[in-house]
Amino acid sequence: MRNDIPNLDFNSKKPDNSGIDILTIESLFVRKHEIAHHPEKAHQVTFNMIVFYTGGESRQLVDFVWHNVKKNTVIHLSKGQITAFQFTEGLKGYIILFTEAYLKKQIHSLPKNELIRLFNAHLFSPVIQVPEDDNVITYLQLFYEEYSDIEEGYNQENTYNSLYSIIFSKLERLKQYQTFHLKRSDKLTHFLDFKSLLEIHFNTNRNADFYAEKLHITYKHLNTICKDTVAVTAKQFIDAFVILEAKRLLINSDIKSTELSYSLGFEEPTNFIKYFKKHTGLTPNSFKKTYL
Repeated sequence: MRNDIPNLDFNSKKPDNSGIDILTIESLFVRKHEIAHHPEKAHQVTFNMIVFYTGGESRQLVDFVWHNVKKNTVIHLSKGQITAFQFTEGLKGYIILFTEAYLKKQIHSLPKNELIRLFNAHLFSPVIQVPEDDNVITYLQLFYEEYSDIEEGYNQENTYNSLYSIIFSKLERLKQYQTFHLKRSDKLTHFLDFKSLLEIHFNTNRNADFYAEKLHITYKHLNTICKDTVAVTAKQFIDAFVILEAKRLLINSDIKSTELSYSLGFEEPTNFIKYFKKHTGLTPNSFKKTYL
């Protein structure tokens, strides 16, 4: 399929890159017309990203929701999410990009809760507001300086890994203070298992009973798990998941509504159009036009 809104791949110009990169928002603004896809238009990333704003005020799109940003705002995105910048005068900051492979290499040195909290879009907001007196910016600046030093090559990967772990842990700690404390409970485990099953079967089954049976629990128990974890019913979570996937597919390719409806498991295109409009207020074609 031809991509109208492309998947942006990780592409570092640094030799022997280990899967992590850092650049400034200012440099992205300067280069915006040289890039294959304009960063102010919606695009899907195939890597993880942390954006730390150090000056100015603006907005950033994350999965079709605009979030206000200002000095000390952090936006974090997971692989597969949709984003767009909005450049304004005086907007400054750092953008850290890292591949899924790089993240997996770091898992052994990071608590499991940190990975869940920062890179689970269904559990937490993508926004963190960093207090003025926090020193995480110091480590970001140091990371940028180390990465930009083309003369220094000795043991740089270990330096990046160490700084990344510090930055990641500090952001997770701030996230913990701004949200409820996530614990490795049975409910959370079941919810994550439910989400994993949904990622596999969402285009063939939208019935909550199906997932409850797969998890060997009752429908009522699955509902309780979802309500306690993400404050919606299992069916509401399934519908929101399907709609988000439909939105991503609609704006990321030239796929027709008819073709998309079948790929998502709807027997008739009209059923998909009604389903989409019920949950978004727009037809698939109308929604697509707002982002192209």
